[in-house]
Amino acid sequence: MARPTQNPLGDFLRSRRERLSPAECGLPKLRRRTPGLRREEVAALAGIGVDWYVRLEQGRSTTPSAATVEAIAGALRLGEAERAHLRALTRADRPRPFAPEHVPPELARAVASVRHPAYVTGRRLDVLAWNAAADRLMAFSRLPDEDRNTLALMFLRPATRALFGAGWEREARRVLAAFRTTHDLFADDPAFASLLDRLHASPEFARWWKAHDVRIPRAGVKTFHHPKLGTLKYEHTSYQSNDDPALRLVLLVPAS
Repeated sequence: MARPTQNPLGDFLRSRRERLSPAECGLPKLRRRTPGLRREEVAALAGIGVDWYVRLEQGRSTTPSAATVEAIAGALRLGEAERAHLRALTRADRPRPFAPEHVPPELARAVASVRHPAYVTGRRLDVLAWNAAADRLMAFSRLPDEDRNTLALMFLRPATRALFGAGWEREARRVLAAFRTTHDLFADDPAFASLLDRLHASPEFARWWKAHDVRIPRAGVKTFHHPKLGTLKYEHTSYQSNDDPALRLVLLVPAS
């Protein structure tokens, strides 16, 4: 499936105004051809010019002030993660081009020494290091390099879908929403574009990607249905590395 044209800021703003109903914003119920609010209504609610808002949605070069960004966030009724994402998308300074991360030897040794499943991911959610317990659970060492990616595992590998069982959709959508916050900052980068092209082979991914959900990574519980180890329930947490904030250590501890 062809990858859609990249305009992360415009896509995000459009997806959020289309989710709002005029009634919940105190606006009159007019006859509408498309769902949600009109651009001019969002601009009026935010107290900014219509042309300025249209420029933002169309991806034309603009650098809105912090006050304007917060006004738009309020007009669109954005939550905590959505507000943070909007701020990141409208920043003037963009991240440097993506380069594959390297796990410091000290972090790799620490991961290897952990008793329970542990692994390290990068910005694209590539799995860069893991311990024996994680390998028994997820079989990372038996995968080709291009498949050793959390999203590729979730959406393109039937064995992973079976591993999560009935909880697969919830976990897949959680991972996708966490990835979206990073992807949109690297949308034009070839490394992210090639991964996105692959992932659109999954009908679920293609459908959920259009929703433009974003989420801040949080701790939780995962249940695995392993063909040899049986049903396993883990509490998962993640931590950024001091050596490289792009690296995230994921720990799975048996749930009590």
